[in-house]
Amino acid sequence: MEPPKYFIEQIPRRDFLKKGLRGSIAVAATPRLLASLLSGTALTAGCATVSSEKKMLANIIDKALEKGGEFAELYIERRITRSISMEESKFKSAVYGASQGAGVRVISGDKTGYAVTEEIDEANLLRAAEVASYVARAGRTTQPVPLSDARRDSYVTVRVRLQDIADEKRMELMQRSNEAALAGDPRNQLARISYYDEVKERTIANSEGLYVTDSLPLLSYGVSTLAVGDKTRHMGSKRVSLHCGFEMFELATPEAVAGEAVRESVAMLAAQDAPAGHMDVVIQNGWGGVLVHEAIGHPLEADNIAKKIGAFTGKLGQKVASDVFTMIDDGTVANQRGTINFDDEGTPARRNVLIENGVLRKYMTDILSAKQLDMERTGNGRRESFRDFPIPRMTNTFIQKGKDTPEDIVASTKKGLYIQSLSGGSVNPVTGQFNFTCREAYLIENGRKTAPVRGATLVGTSTEVISSVDAVGNDLDYGPGTCGKGSQSAEVSCGQPTVRIRGINVGGSRART
Repeated sequence: MEPPKYFIEQIPRRDFLKKGLRGSIAVAATPRLLASLLSGTALTAGCATVSSEKKMLANIIDKALEKGGEFAELYIERRITRSISMEESKFKSAVYGASQGAGVRVISGDKTGYAVTEEIDEANLLRAAEVASYVARAGRTTQPVPLSDARRDSYVTVRVRLQDIADEKRMELMQRSNEAALAGDPRNQLARISYYDEVKERTIANSEGLYVTDSLPLLSYGVSTLAVGDKTRHMGSKRVSLHCGFEMFELATPEAVAGEAVRESVAMLAAQDAPAGHMDVVIQNGWGGVLVHEAIGHPLEADNIAKKIGAFTGKLGQKVASDVFTMIDDGTVANQRGTINFDDEGTPARRNVLIENGVLRKYMTDILSAKQLDMERTGNGRRESFRDFPIPRMTNTFIQKGKDTPEDIVASTKKGLYIQSLSGGSVNPVTGQFNFTCREAYLIENGRKTAPVRGATLVGTSTEVISSVDAVGNDLDYGPGTCGKGSQSAEVSCGQPTVRIRGINVGGSRART
C-alpha cells in the first residue's frame, strides 16, 4: 500500500521528533512486526519463524510445481524504512515504515508465473503457489531437491547499526548540512536535505534445494542547493549512498556533502551557452560512469539478448570497443550502493568482466535468461521488491582504471568539453542510441579547463562511443544511482576513471567556433 506522508512546518524540533517520527508510521505488517518497529529493534522478529520452517517452505515449492514446471522459487522480504526531508531550514516530512511480503515464481519453458502475498503464513503462501503454478499446466514436471542452507560471502560491513541511532542524531546531521550550505556563499539561497535508510531482510528458497537469508542495510543522503546570480540561477546537488551503517558520515561529513553542492551551484552561475558540434569530450571520474551504465550496460542485459534484440546481440568474442576500454559489473565491491551478497534469486554476487580490452566477453544473466541462452548465471537477477519477479539488472558497473593521469588527459586535449557531472540519460537498447544531459560542464581550451557552459547534451550510439575512448585515467571512483527498467527500480553504482572520447556529438545552444 502507499504509505501516508505527514508534513510538519514551523514547529520546534522537539515537537517534530515527537509528532513526526512517532506519528508518521506507514505499515503493511503484522502486529508483531509493528511492535518490533516501535521498539527500535532490528527487523528480525516479525516472521522469523516462517523463514526457519524449511518443511513448510518445501511444501510451498511442492505446491508451486504440482501442475508441472521446471523451476519454482519462494522469495520472502521484510523491510523497515525511514526518510526525513528538510527545506528552507525547516523539517518538512518524516515517514517511518515497515512492510513485508512474499512472491512465488514458477518457470515453465519461456513462461513465468508469479503471485504475491503480503500475509506471510502457510495458507496465503500456498494460495500464491497455486496461482503461480497455472502457468505450467501440462508442462514438464520437476522433482524439487530438499532444502539445505547455502553459504554466501558478505561484502557489506556495519560498524554502527542504523537501528541503534536516535532520530535526533539524524536531524542534527541534516541541520549541519543546512548551516554549511547557507554559510558557504551569499549567492546560495536555498538548501534541500534528504535522508533515507532501510534494513531489508531476504529469504530465498527454490526447487534446486537452495535456502539462503541475509540482512542488508542501506543509507542515502543528499543535499541540493540553489544559487542565484544577477540573471541566472543553478541547482547544484551531491548525494552519497552506501550499504553500510551510520559510519558513512565519517567518510562523507554533512558539511562536505553540502559544500560540494554549493560549489557546483555557485560555479555554474557564470556558465555561458554550450557549443554544439562534433568534439572531443573528457568525462570526470565517478558518476560519469552513468554513460556506460545506460549506453552499454542495459544492452548487455541478457533478457534483451535472449529476444535477439540490442546492439550487442550475437557479438560475443568480437571487438566492440577500443583497446583501452574494459567494462565490469561487480556486485562484490565492498559496501557500494549496488553491492549484494547474492542476487534476488540467491545466486552469489560476483565480478563479471563484460568487455575486456575492447572484446565482448559476457552478458549479464538471471536464471531465466541464462537458461534461454545456455549461459552461466552471473548474479544479476534483481527485483525492486517482493511484488516483482527478477530480471537481469546491473549492480556496480564501471570502466576499469587505466594508466593515464587525469591531468595528462586534459593537458593533451587541445579543444573540447570537460563534463564534471551528468544529470542522467536514456538509451534505446535495440539501437544503442543514447542522450545525456550535462549538469556541470566546462570548455577545454589549449589543454586547460576554462569557462563553465550550460545546456550541453551528449548524443551518440553505444558502439560508437566506446570505440572512440582513447584515454582512461588511473582515478577510478563511483557514484550512487537508482536505475529504472520497465516498472522496476534498483540501487546501483556507476563508476569510471577520467576518460576521453575522441569525437562525440554535443548538442548546445550555439555553434562551435
